Formats: sequence, structure tokens, C-alpha cells
Amino acid sequence: MAKSASSMNISRIALIIAALLVVGAVAVKAYRSMNGDEAASMPVAGTENETAPSVDEVIAGLEKKLQENPDDAESWRMLGWSYFETQKFAESATAMKRATTLDPDNPEYWSMLGEALVMASDGQQVPPDAAAAFRNALKHDAKDARARYFLAVQKDISGDHKGAINDWFVLLADTPADAPYAADIRRVIGQVAEKEGIDISARLAKAAPAAPTGGITTDGPAVATAAIPGPSREQMKEAAALPPGQQEAMIANMVDGLDKRLQANPKDANGWIMLIRSRMQLGQTVQAKQALDRGLQAFKNDGAEAKRIREAAAALGV
Repeated sequence: MAKSASSMNISRIALIIAALLVVGAVAVKAYRSMNGDEAASMPVAGTENETAPSVDEVIAGLEKKLQENPDDAESWRMLGWSYFETQKFAESATAMKRATTLDPDNPEYWSMLGEALVMASDGQQVPPDAAAAFRNALKHDAKDARARYFLAVQKDISGDHKGAINDWFVLLADTPADAPYAADIRRVIGQVAEKEGIDISARLAKAAPAAPTGGITTDGPAVATAAIPGPSREQMKEAAALPPGQQEAMIANMVDGLDKRLQANPKDANGWIMLIRSRMQLGQTVQAKQALDRGLQAFKNDGAEAKRIREAAAALGV
């Protein structure tokens, strides 16, 4: 049975609001992970007399980088997000398909692909390929908010309004109170319930989101701010016997040793987080940024670990 025009409008509202379901804070700062001359020439937001690059500049830099290194999944994700922000949804989907091919176990890539496919369609449905992408996301992360939201939208469009509302209530309970889309989930629940004549007023009044997280979705910041394994007793005694200047030199040598270890064994996300923190504590902001870039490059095809490193760096002010 064909849906009425008013019902289709409600479904359209749900799809539009879904565009706000970006899990985790994503901003131009994330694109500072680019390597090469184009990254070095990009001004960084927050520095004196400098502004962040535009999305178009980011896209141009990423396209150039991917011509030289087409097997970098994280850069494909960044390109997909950039295309999405400029409403080039078909191009976004193409970039995200490439990211999922390179890192098929990353739920964020799959849910981003699904959203791009939704927005690249007629805007009135969750097409089969998008639904399949969302289900793939949930295979790797049963809590993926974007995938859960859109699959509930699919239920609503197909006529299972109560099922969709139930799914949104469960999602709302898992949504941090400070998530930018928490209020939007409540709004969609209310709008769909009102349109379909479903009384959820008491249930909605009792519904409460999860505790706020500050936009953090990984344990990267916790690792960044936790105690770093310290030197041995012998090293501490040796340092205590040194003048202040030599103590600082000893600490610097230890940090340089960690740097060299990561050069030999770069597949150590916690090590990169520790190196970024150590560089920042020493006031070596340039080296900290370089450590971030190198860490992201080491995990270019492991989006989950790259995200941990990005969030840790953000917590440290890099």
C-alpha cells in the first residue's frame, strides 16, 4: 500500500535529522593527519593569525594524496566525509566504498557509507545497499548509533512504526546526554508517534539519555591522560643524582628512545599516544604533531585505532 504524502513527509524529516547523527566529533582538525607537502602547507585552526582550511581545500589535498597512495583507508574516509559535507553524496559513497574495501572490519566506515547511500538516493527511503551497509556496521559494533537510527527509519518507512519507535527509544537510552543528536532522536520519536496516533507521552517523559561523554567515543583520551609507565628504579636514582639540565636531557633521551622504538615497530597505538603526550609535556608541539601524523599513517587501514589516536591527540591539545 502506498504511503500518504503526510507519512512520507514524516519519513523525510527522519532522514534529514539523520544527517546530524555523526558519531564522535569530526572537524577539519581531523584532516591535519594528512602527510606530505600539502599537509605541511595547510594552516591549522587555533594558531595565531591562521585559519582552518576550507573543505574544498581539504578535498583537493586528499585527492592529490590518494593519487599517490590509493591504499590509505583513513584518507578515503576523510574524503568521503568531505564530499558529504559539500553534499556530493554519490562521490561520498564512492569514497566510503573504497574505505570499506581497505578496512572491512571498521563499523564507522560502513555506517558512513550507508548514510551517503541514503542521501544519494531519492531521500525518501533507505535503499537496500544502504541497509546492507548499516547491517555490516552493526556486525562489528552493535552500538553504532548511525546504523541503528537508519535501520529504525527503514522500519518506519515500511510501515512498522511501533518497531521504529521502540528502536529509537533504545537508541536514546544509549545516547550520551551531550550528543548533538540526542534531542533530535526525541523529536523524531514524538513526530512519528503523533502522526501515527501512537501514545508515547509517558514513555518519552521517562526516557533519559546516557551519561555525557564530551563527544569521546574511544578510550584514546583515557590512555593519553593515564599514567605512562615510568622509568626503572635505577633510572630514577640516576636521574636524581643529575643536575636539573641533565635530568631534562635524560628525559628527552628516553622520549627519543620511544620514538625510535615506534620507528622500528609502528603498530603500537598506545605507544604513539604516549609519544604524543610526552612531546607535548616537553613543549615539543611540532614533534607532537609529527608523531600524530606518523601514528595515523601507521594505522591508515585500521580506522578504529586511528580514531583512538585522533581522540587522544585532541584531548592533549594537538
